[in-house]
Amino acid sequence: MEAGDQAEQVGGLPPWDCMARWTQAEREVWLMGPFRGGIPGMVRRIRRILDVSQRGLAALLGVSQSVVARWETGRTSPRMSVVERLLRMAGLRMDFHDEDTGQEVGPMRADGARTHGGSRYPAHTDLTVTGWWVPRRLRSMTSIEAYEWVDRSRRIGDPAIRCRVSPFWKRMQRMVHGTPDDHPAVHQFVAEVQYLDERREDLKQERYGHAA
Repeated sequence: MEAGDQAEQVGGLPPWDCMARWTQAEREVWLMGPFRGGIPGMVRRIRRILDVSQRGLAALLGVSQSVVARWETGRTSPRMSVVERLLRMAGLRMDFHDEDTGQEVGPMRADGARTHGGSRYPAHTDLTVTGWWVPRRLRSMTSIEAYEWVDRSRRIGDPAIRCRVSPFWKRMQRMVHGTPDDHPAVHQFVAEVQYLDERREDLKQERYGHAA
């Protein structure tokens, strides 16, 4: 065992010595390896690529050696941000793929639309745009103030975004329109509302044109 490393102890003995107490069936299963090492094995792989001891990796990360030892024995796991840092240090890249299709799956976009309070919409919901944003108290009115808010929202590019939390309506919406891959960015919703405005204006022109 490399100096500075800490092997997982089982009954006070190193793992290999513990095989003396294994049954024949357990030995046969073990010899069918190698087995995927999971997160502990990945930490060890990165340490091997970097050619550093547990103490050396701990120094690079600014943690104690015991933390690295616990990662490698599976007693704890590093945070995702730490895993990303480890991969960058080793010159590796992490990809996720759909188990059924093999298609690569990426994280949700960072510039997805947010509420007026600045928080993100729930990740499991689907977002739709209903027009230009108007305060809730004016949404059922046709007052001058309501139209002024529509003009203001159009001018600054502030669309009215809605998310469905009802499982039934979300299922119905997905049956009709499909399942969105992500939450669109605000500028995409702005473009959609502008298109709807143009279509509404075209239909109005067609209707009044025929009437004339």
